[in-house]
Amino acid sequence: MGIIFKQSFKNTIIIYLSFVIGALNNVFFYPLYLKGEYHGIITLLFSYSNVIMPLMAFGVQYTIVKFFSSYTEKIEKDKFMTWALIFPLFIALPMAFLWDYVHQFILSILTPENQKLENYTITIYIIAISCSYFEIFYSWAKVHLQTVFGNILKEFWNRAVIMICLIAVCFEWITKSEFIYAVTIAYVLRTLVMMMYAFRLYFPKLNLKIPYNYKELLRYSGYIILAGSAGAILIDIDKMMIPSKDAISTAAYYSVAVFIGSFIEAPARAMSQILQPLTSKSLNENNTAEVQNLYQKSSINLFLIGGLFFLLVNCGVSELFRLMPKGYAGGELVVLLISSAKLYTMTLGNNISIIQNSKFYKIALPIGLGSAFGVYFFNKFFYFDLNIGTEGLALSTLLIMVFFNIFKVWFVKQKFKMFPYTKQTFKLLLIILLMFFAFYFWNFNTPTLLSDKISIVINIVLKGVLILGLYLFLMIKLNISEQFNGLVKRILKR
Repeated sequence: MGIIFKQSFKNTIIIYLSFVIGALNNVFFYPLYLKGEYHGIITLLFSYSNVIMPLMAFGVQYTIVKFFSSYTEKIEKDKFMTWALIFPLFIALPMAFLWDYVHQFILSILTPENQKLENYTITIYIIAISCSYFEIFYSWAKVHLQTVFGNILKEFWNRAVIMICLIAVCFEWITKSEFIYAVTIAYVLRTLVMMMYAFRLYFPKLNLKIPYNYKELLRYSGYIILAGSAGAILIDIDKMMIPSKDAISTAAYYSVAVFIGSFIEAPARAMSQILQPLTSKSLNENNTAEVQNLYQKSSINLFLIGGLFFLLVNCGVSELFRLMPKGYAGGELVVLLISSAKLYTMTLGNNISIIQNSKFYKIALPIGLGSAFGVYFFNKFFYFDLNIGTEGLALSTLLIMVFFNIFKVWFVKQKFKMFPYTKQTFKLLLIILLMFFAFYFWNFNTPTLLSDKISIVINIVLKGVLILGLYLFLMIKLNISEQFNGLVKRILKR
């Protein structure tokens, strides 16, 4: 687990730094400088791009991770990488010619008052194809076990550019419309930078001959096309459905609550960058002992770190919403539901990597399709029929993720005789539940010194420090994770 912890630690720092910038953007800058309407527009543009992107990439980014290590000769690797570069164009180029129809379809599902999106739909295509090739080149780096630079581009680049552009809007250097186009250009530039880095790691000789296992490559890509992006699709379908019922600004309010709830998953995103290629390599070598080792260790360590941030986020969110403009506040239940779904997913460790990179990868397609259709119909029921509000959207996401995660745990147990949970898992669950109920309904009530907002920040910090200290003490004392305790000992020795 040495290389995993080393790169995961760096990636976690990068992701949390990026999430801090993202938090400033979502909690403060977007509401102040773009307001609800334009914030809602940019939210929808990103959501549509995220849903279209897997179709354009056609799962090639996951195919690279699974198959690259199986080739032993450079000529075969060159054929494979050339195929990986060219194949997505067979989907992206026809979609460009048919974009007018996609444009009309998007407008048809929006209410009349939300038609402002019409002027910007072309950016959906540009962002989607840029993200598709970015993910392909990022996977190119992953198979060489180099994830840190790509992670900086994936997590930090866009959030930093958005912050700069929002500041530019504040000083009226650019308009709100120009902000959307500037961010779109940033996505294109990011892909070009990732491409140059990937080519520096491995520059293939162009070889237009079809790989000998092209049928297997196409079959795998076809099955994996939705599965790898199922988590993002679940959240983005929620946002896309809002403007067909409510004002586009509601999508902005919901996106902020979802962002806060998703904050806890940063360690999973960091660890998965290196776990994916290592899991694939172990499966290709039939090293089941190592796969089992990765499975249980990734599960407990992600649960441990995710549990801490679950407590910090949910036990401070009511105070955090007091800092935000009217309209954005009141999303505490959405945060709790989304963060609960994310935390449970984190307990699965590298479960999805085991499924996607094994001979049983075909099950990933019905899982992805079932998740997408399930959340759509649940959203229709809770949000439209029962009129519960955005809390209904979050509840749909939680129910679908719990159901399919239980299925994935069962599936791996049946096919591989592996289980992610140990007695330490249940100890940790009990600790998280006890601390949640102890701190969720109580806040510090410091006297107002300079302003109400400063007092709120002090309350959040004091409560966070108390939770952090108690949580770390219990983790170390009860030896929940050997890797975590070993890391603490190494830090204390320095």
